Amino acid sequence: MRSGAAPVDDSIAAALGSTVRGSCAVGGGCIHQARRLDLADGRCVFVKSGGGEDAAMLEAEARGLDLLAPQIRVPQLLGQGVMAGVRWLAMEWLDLRPLDSRSWENLGRALAALHRVTRPMFGLDHDNFIGATPQENGPLSSWCEFFIERRLKPQLRLASAHPLPAREILEAAEQLLADHHPPASLLHGDLWSGNAAALPDGNAIVFDPAPYFGDAETDLAMLQLFGGVLPAAFYSGYGLPDPAPNPRRRRLYDLYHALNHLNLFGNSYLPLVRRCLEGTR
Repeated sequence: MRSGAAPVDDSIAAALGSTVRGSCAVGGGCIHQARRLDLADGRCVFVKSGGGEDAAMLEAEARGLDLLAPQIRVPQLLGQGVMAGVRWLAMEWLDLRPLDSRSWENLGRALAALHRVTRPMFGLDHDNFIGATPQENGPLSSWCEFFIERRLKPQLRLASAHPLPAREILEAAEQLLADHHPPASLLHGDLWSGNAAALPDGNAIVFDPAPYFGDAETDLAMLQLFGGVLPAAFYSGYGLPDPAPNPRRRRLYDLYHALNHLNLFGNSYLPLVRRCLEGTR
């Protein structure tokens, strides 16, 4: 069945060396348009597309997938391009299911491998996005300075219209991170529970990355922000009895994402911001 966007579908299929047998709009693209293409060669393809600022986000997503792919299972990028000002990414179609004990253990092992990839500086050689918000990644040698200058201050500037104690937030960060010197680990960067799933073979897969080099605890903190306590199988796979972050640092790291949700979605996230700040005390 074909529905809408037929010329674009045909162009994407041609770029992938095939023709379209069927296509339809699907979920999975809360920011971008998302479609499924059934190709004549038997492949099923997941396509995300968008123009303007969305195009820059898709370009950053493609770079993120390429960066993470050697270390952790991410959707295979089949092709990308621009047509009439619209950027598209074509990825393998995946049969996703909720994480179970086996896939949680696999996720722990894969995430530990990702976090073992390190470099001297925090950040990345290019900026990207956290959701729809630009994410600054200019490299710095101090994690404390990086988290304050590249993470908290940009979000606080965006949130300046809200009644937030910005000075208190920055002082809490300085207090908690001044003597914390983690290695600069390769991170997924946006690893909330909705960005990880299981595949039919029992392995885990992660998607929608916002990667940079930072404190591995930030990935572990966000994985619990909306999903609750992680199962023992995850900790077993990660290789530690309980790799959960220091509780106060965890709430500080959560604060970055809470501020981002406040800036993206409005006042309903003010209570979360306040809870995170309270947890740093």
